[in-house]
Amino acid sequence: MSKVEGYITSIPDFPAPGVIFRDITTVVGDADGLQLAVDEMADTLAGVEFDAIAGLESRGFLFGMPMAYKLHKAFIPIRKAGKLPRATVSASYALEYGTATIEVHEQDIRPGMRIVLVDDLIATGGTLEAAAQLLRRCGAEVVQAVCLLELKGLHGRERLTACPVSTVVAYDGK
Repeated sequence: MSKVEGYITSIPDFPAPGVIFRDITTVVGDADGLQLAVDEMADTLAGVEFDAIAGLESRGFLFGMPMAYKLHKAFIPIRKAGKLPRATVSASYALEYGTATIEVHEQDIRPGMRIVLVDDLIATGGTLEAAAQLLRRCGAEVVQAVCLLELKGLHGRERLTACPVSTVVAYDGK
């Protein structure tokens, strides 16, 4: 069992009956929990050669930025459409009820860059898959995806076949 798992709060029947919501605000709201989460996520990158960490808005920023600082790497924000001021490259992907679009600054990605993709959670894998495709379209290589949590019952890892996926805490359900 991961040490950080003790800081995660499980909330039954939220947002719907039968769902167990895994709340990470109790991780980031505690100095020890936050430090453990960042350290354990960074530890998954031992031996991985990379140039930058890209984090998904907004919860990927919570962990990606301190990981980049700790490992002395650049941080690249992947944001929701319309939030970045310079020229961007975008990718749209399907949600349960509609679509979403993410963007990255075109100049932030150099061809051949080796990038680690960070988010708080891998569930269905759609957002991470779209981000990985976006970075590859820009000429980067996504060398690893790192998430604090994984909901194994949603099989998101199966959508990310082009790069290894590391998680710190995994739950069997949805």
